[in-house]
Amino acid sequence: MADLAIGQRATLCRTFAAEEVGGAIVPNALVGGLFSTLLGTRLPGRGTNWMKQSLRFYRRAHVGEALTATVEIVRLRPDKRLVNLRVACVNATGATICEGESLVLALEMEKMMQRA
Repeated sequence: MADLAIGQRATLCRTFAAEEVGGAIVPNALVGGLFSTLLGTRLPGRGTNWMKQSLRFYRRAHVGEALTATVEIVRLRPDKRLVNLRVACVNATGATICEGESLVLALEMEKMMQRA
C-alpha cells in the first residue's frame, strides 16, 4: 500500500460462461464487478471502499469472449485517503466495452501516512 503511485495499474482477465449469465450477453453489472474485484484485491487493495464510480458502456460483452479490466491511478490524496482511478474493460480484439472513473477511500493509506 505504501508504494501507490500515479500511473500504477492492475489488470484482470475473465471469460464468462453461459451458465453464469443465463444468455449470450454478459450483464453490465458483471463487467463493472471486475473493477470491484481489482479495487478490493489488487489496487489499491485491502481496506478499499468505493465512494463513487461512473462507467460508459460502448458495446456489449459476450459470453465466451475474454475481457480484460484495467484500473489505473490518476490522482492520490493521502490527506483524505482518496484515490482516483481510470477504469476500462476491453475484449480480446481490443475493442472498448466500457470506460470510466472510480473514486475510492483507501483505509490502508492511514497506515501509510503513519509510517511516513
